[in-house]
Amino acid sequence: MNTVARAALITGASRGLGLALARQLARDGWSLLIDARGAEALEAARAELAAFTPVTAIAGDVTDSAHRAALADAAATMGGLDALVNNASTLGPSPQPPLLDYPLDVLERVYRTNVIAPLALTQTLRQTLKPGARILNITSDAAVEAYPGWGGYGSSKAALEQLSHILAAEQEPWRVYWVDPGDMRTQMHQEAFPGEDISDRPLPETSVPGLMTLLTGDHPSGRYTARALA
Repeated sequence: MNTVARAALITGASRGLGLALARQLARDGWSLLIDARGAEALEAARAELAAFTPVTAIAGDVTDSAHRAALADAAATMGGLDALVNNASTLGPSPQPPLLDYPLDVLERVYRTNVIAPLALTQTLRQTLKPGARILNITSDAAVEAYPGWGGYGSSKAALEQLSHILAAEQEPWRVYWVDPGDMRTQMHQEAFPGEDISDRPLPETSVPGLMTLLTGDHPSGRYTARALA
């Protein structure tokens, strides 16, 4: 990939893994387009990152087509994207219920956010993704392991992985990666274990070097575990 004037869109970039990755890309000189649902937290992230690199921040929900269109317009203004990081996702209920008790309307929202929105955003950005662009879809070990209580989130990430696998087969000019970042000390992980002490989990920064390896290297499309790459 061209090492000059690279640009990336990171969804869910106001906290956790998205913000940790944005910080590293900003320090490395990438231009950034970031989004998140919370406008206040997103603006705080933009102000921090803008000390290092040009940053455009657009608050909104990736399940909203108008928001996706606004992101595409901003990406075009930037001259196109070298990378799309579909990081935004939702856990679902907290605590997480067994599947037989899972509210189906909530399950639909989980799938809209975790499966449909990443594909919809990729479709919307298709004209602004450069040849050789990297698409990172952030997934989970819950996509491949049968953890009781993780049926909603885990099955949505499994669907995202298969979607990514097929996209990689269909769009050879891009590199498509579905990446398990590992357990992390984040707000979402805390919501998955309400009332528990998760201070033994690594900070999201631990997973960033592996993501950077995929963004800047020449790995083939496929499934990766971020910390194994690092």
